[in-house]
Amino acid sequence: MGVDLGLPHFDAELAELGELARTAGLEPVGRITAKRRAPDAALFVGKGKADEIKALADALGATEVLFDQALSPGQQRNLERHLGLAVNDRTLLILEIFAQRARSHEGKLQVELARLQYLSTRLVRRWSHLERQRGGIGARGGPGETQIELDRRMIGDAIKRTKDRLDKVKKQRTTQRRQRERQNAYTISLVGYTNAGKSTLFNALVKAQAYAADQLFATLDTTTRRLYLDDVEGVQAGRSVSLSDTVGFIRDLPHGLIDAFQATLQEAADADLLMHVVDASNPHHPEQIDEVQRVLHEIGAADVPQLLVFNKTDALPAAQQPLQRADWFELEGRQVRRLFVSSRTGEGLEALRQELAQRSQAPAAPAALHPSPELHEAPA
Repeated sequence: MGVDLGLPHFDAELAELGELARTAGLEPVGRITAKRRAPDAALFVGKGKADEIKALADALGATEVLFDQALSPGQQRNLERHLGLAVNDRTLLILEIFAQRARSHEGKLQVELARLQYLSTRLVRRWSHLERQRGGIGARGGPGETQIELDRRMIGDAIKRTKDRLDKVKKQRTTQRRQRERQNAYTISLVGYTNAGKSTLFNALVKAQAYAADQLFATLDTTTRRLYLDDVEGVQAGRSVSLSDTVGFIRDLPHGLIDAFQATLQEAADADLLMHVVDASNPHHPEQIDEVQRVLHEIGAADVPQLLVFNKTDALPAAQQPLQRADWFELEGRQVRRLFVSSRTGEGLEALRQELAQRSQAPAAPAALHPSPELHEAPA
């Protein structure tokens, strides 16, 4: 279920929500959209549209309704009562995927913290049948500790414990970064929208075996390897740099996840260079670039130098192949170097290594303004 509230980048086909559902192990059986000026306070979509959702769910035999927007606890509860089905939103869906994919101790801690913070907001009136509990001796006793208070206190304690454990991990990462700084290591972080091919590119560059798949959030845990760069055309590189593969971004990434993954995302904020990987074959890649930039601003990495890597050129039709393999791209009012590669076939990777070798030698001079060559468009 998607609601067009007049905001940019509304996914009318609910394609990304469907991919998220399949990634979480669910099978979408129907899609429905609505257009509103503002969300309904009680049901988010209004009673008439809620009745329409209920009729469609009954006809298709659906067991759960997913919303592409975040629901308030009250709206979720009211919808479940009205529809007679489980109702969840995009936030919980992403959290569920992260919980399934986290492998490292740090990743599991980060997901657990985000899930606890999300759950703490869902306790309102979930236990209203127990709110009349009373303690003390006789009828005059004051109110005892209600179930909702017990749950809130237990979740609060769990959040505190998880934060304490994550603080220890953050200190370890800080120590590792200081060691790299003492060694004068040049650090590069791969960032980009989920499923842009970051892990495949990472494996191709460093000959690693990091998990890579054509699915959303295939990688959650940061992987760091040494990348050796040879001398190229008068540039005396001949050095190793540190290359990190980080978690992918997505539209409406829950703030709880950004906060929880702060230790991991700090790798991007502290990098010398961000290799911003873009799925060139995705027709929505301009919106995906904007979303990555928004998250980079949020984590304090907006000022880190970037290199745009338009990946998956092998998936582009002949009419949309780039005119040249390197050019300039306007990003937030500045010109950024852009390379076209295919991490699957290896095309363009040598030019990418040469660019990285040049970058690792000395800080890049401010880029002159250059027009950005356009891709050939397929005939209508």
